[in-house]
Amino acid sequence: MTPKGETTGGERSRDTARDAVRGAVRDAVRGAVRDAVRGASLEERITGALVGAAVGDALGGPVEGHSPDQILERHGGRVHGIVGPWHGDDWRTARPIAPYHKGDGHVTDDTLMTHALVRVYARVRDHLDAYAIADHLVPDLMTNPRWIPELEAEALPLHRIFLAEKWLVARLHYGHVDPREAGTGNIVNCGAAMYMAPVGLVNAANPAAAYAEALDIAGAHQSSYGREAAGVLAAGVAAACAPGATPDSVVTACLSPAKDGTRAAIEKVCEVARRHTDFESALGPLREAVAPYDTVGPDYRNPSLGARRPSRLHAIEELPIALGMLTVARGDFRQAVLGAVNYGRDCDSIATMAGALAGALGSPVPEDWAKTVAEASRLDLWEPGRTLAGVAREIFERDVRRRRAHERAFTGMGGPGCSD
Repeated sequence: MTPKGETTGGERSRDTARDAVRGAVRDAVRGAVRDAVRGASLEERITGALVGAAVGDALGGPVEGHSPDQILERHGGRVHGIVGPWHGDDWRTARPIAPYHKGDGHVTDDTLMTHALVRVYARVRDHLDAYAIADHLVPDLMTNPRWIPELEAEALPLHRIFLAEKWLVARLHYGHVDPREAGTGNIVNCGAAMYMAPVGLVNAANPAAAYAEALDIAGAHQSSYGREAAGVLAAGVAAACAPGATPDSVVTACLSPAKDGTRAAIEKVCEVARRHTDFESALGPLREAVAPYDTVGPDYRNPSLGARRPSRLHAIEELPIALGMLTVARGDFRQAVLGAVNYGRDCDSIATMAGALAGALGSPVPEDWAKTVAEASRLDLWEPGRTLAGVAREIFERDVRRRRAHERAFTGMGGPGCSD
């Protein structure tokens, strides 16, 4: 008789066989992801990134602010798809300060802001700066009513966005602050980084340019490591668009421009992430890795006294964890996003970033998720991708003409001749 708690040889054999099957399936999925990445076009990568960001946002929304253990208890296991509001039918009154219908496939302010930035690109049809945020993004938030899924009503986006985003309106529209400096004084969080994927997509395969443009744009919104995260996320998305890109090449591209605590946090989290092949085992270790750089503290709903203040030593939590989950998943969209969602805390923004990165890599967004989110949110998730792809091509052509003009001028001054 086998003692209690021990396994027989037959049981061990079955466990080994089961693990082998799981490993084979996982390897097959990742192989398919690699094949998809190699063949993805610019349009597919841009659309995949924007649809992926929206889907990640919608999946993470209903469990935002909670710990992995709380999520496990609330849902009787890990979240593996679209779920309903945390408080069920009491979503309007359970948290009066945030009476939003998070769940059931509804996108949050992460997607509202991302789509607003796409509209600015569509209007300007060139690279953006902080003044474009003041001239175009702020009026869009203030004057154009749209369907807001979490409010289940048509309203101004301004009425849904978080206080850190309302700061844009207070400082730029009412305060007339220099747009390049308007982010100073705002709470330092992921507010700018969460909608910077379009900057990386417009600068596809050029991480350095994406970083510089996002830093300029984000100066209107954030400072310190919040602004830095916006630049680094844009660089990562740009790197993910390059042919042959991998999660490791994306992380490397993020580390190249990253400064101070942001760089240190990404290094540490991704070092830990490489030791894991499934998000379940990575949840605790990734949190431990990022904790020294995160100012919010262990209780997300009750931030520490030093939370969200400027610092050269710290980083937002969301970007390193998104990169960590992308690394754990080896670029697979489903696993990267589910890892981000089940991590909890600010998981709608983590999943937004992870979804954008995996989508830009070419990993397909599950069709059933995308369809449900689009229908529930009453949004065409694919139209922003089509629009931005066209704008990105126009901007690239304009960049080539500008570069050629510079080369001719430089050659005319006696510099080396340019090559075609």
